[in-house]
Amino acid sequence: MNKKNNFLLPLIISAAIALGVFIGGKLSFNDTPERLFSTNSKKDKLNRLIDYIDYEYVDEVNTDSIVDVTVNSILEKLDPHSVYISEKEMDRVSENMKGDFVGIGINFYAYRDTITVIKTVKDGPSYLKGILPGDRILMANKDTLFGKEYPSEAIVDKLKGKKGTSVNLLVYRKAENKTFSVNVKRGIVPLKSVESFYMLTKDMGYIKVNRFAESTYKEFKKALFKLQKEGAKKLVLDLRDNPGGYLGMAEEMADEFLVDGKLILFTKNKKGNINKSYATDEGSFEDKPIYVLINERSASASEIVAGALQDNDIGTIVGRRSFGKGLVQREMPLGDGSAVRLTVSRYYTPTGRSIQKTYAKGIKDYYQRFTDRFHSGEMISVDSIKVADSLKFVTPKGKVVYGGGGIIPDVFVPIGTNEEEAVESMDSLGFLSFFVFEHLEEDRERYHQYTQEEFVNDFQVDDILFEKFVVYSVDRNLRMNFYDYEYSIKRFLKASIAEQLFNANIHAKIKADEDAMLQKVLELDSEKIQQKEAGLIKAQN
Repeated sequence: MNKKNNFLLPLIISAAIALGVFIGGKLSFNDTPERLFSTNSKKDKLNRLIDYIDYEYVDEVNTDSIVDVTVNSILEKLDPHSVYISEKEMDRVSENMKGDFVGIGINFYAYRDTITVIKTVKDGPSYLKGILPGDRILMANKDTLFGKEYPSEAIVDKLKGKKGTSVNLLVYRKAENKTFSVNVKRGIVPLKSVESFYMLTKDMGYIKVNRFAESTYKEFKKALFKLQKEGAKKLVLDLRDNPGGYLGMAEEMADEFLVDGKLILFTKNKKGNINKSYATDEGSFEDKPIYVLINERSASASEIVAGALQDNDIGTIVGRRSFGKGLVQREMPLGDGSAVRLTVSRYYTPTGRSIQKTYAKGIKDYYQRFTDRFHSGEMISVDSIKVADSLKFVTPKGKVVYGGGGIIPDVFVPIGTNEEEAVESMDSLGFLSFFVFEHLEEDRERYHQYTQEEFVNDFQVDDILFEKFVVYSVDRNLRMNFYDYEYSIKRFLKASIAEQLFNANIHAKIKADEDAMLQKVLELDSEKIQQKEAGLIKAQN
């Protein structure tokens, strides 16, 4: 858990962006040293240098690390989104983009030198074996997991394994003061990219997507289908803080809202070859009101969806200017378990605009431009967003849009105050979650009486719990005017408790009243309803 001293605005900047990639290769070394400088082969030169260091250098050197550094240095000269993935990182990156892994299905904290279950994945291996929130895992097979400061990655490695294999867990249940053994068979555990979904109003659904992985479209379709069954005729698609992922998933999602034959995007590679992607007749939410939420950390595939809808005059884009990543990467294996994600083309929205911001002055300048947005005023006022007339484009219905650095929303919503963003950061960075976890550890029984509906409608965070949170925060050197934001903090605490007791959908639903963008959507929708009703009355008269 991150326990930083300040949760002010610069902290919020973190998070978004490049999806990673890189190149390299290993070649043979058979020729004489003289040929090293007589050949024009740049590959031979690099390989020979590595071999000279490996075989002739006076000290022992880890040439693998030299290769990694060299490769990263090469990629940094290309663009900010071509990156190297080492063999060690490949499993984690692959799991994240695949959308699942093989394990026992628990979320946990290393709490007071013991692995403590926050909650189990519903219908996952541990859930089916009766493991409960608050249970301590003392041993996994013969490995002791308590009393040692294991990094989270090491713990996960002990609990993961091949599908169908078993791990014997020794578990202590505090509520019953008992220790027991349970054999858990490892299985597929999803890494959800649809973070939450619920009915925002009686006819408007809400879906939050946190990345575009292999499973994203299936998850999205499943959530959308459920919401439609509950009466959703309008939709809020939340792509805030979504750094992107697979281009194909973005195309399929955009297709849900665009009628057959509409251009979604086109890509252009080094040779000038253009590949166009069009919508099909498969969409289940065509010609229905849709609002897409974006912010400064919405990138890549998120921008593809937002740009496709905006350029086709579909729906309303709400929020702040997106990150500005218009490059497409392809993962290429390097033969030793590592890989490179190399930029192979640029993508363009249907009107022909590239939303990739410049990286001509290098990576440091590239990310500094992102940071500069917080100081230029563009997070506060849409009038502070700098645009170039040369990058002006017009949609079929005459709306002016701009290229050259992100998607500018149709409706702008400014960033909150430092304190408002600090409260949001305490939630998103896990600070509230750990406080709530410790609170539940003291008295889980208190909450057993609530159903989900009763908790949402009836439970209120009392002053005692709020004061405990203030003391907890101050003890950890957090400074803000807590009492001016008491209502917001209490609502976020309630949402965090709901997430650990129930699920992420309840967490998101409780937070909605504190969400400026969602409140703007409700305002816009109400205005449209009033305009429609006024038009009907006028037509009748």
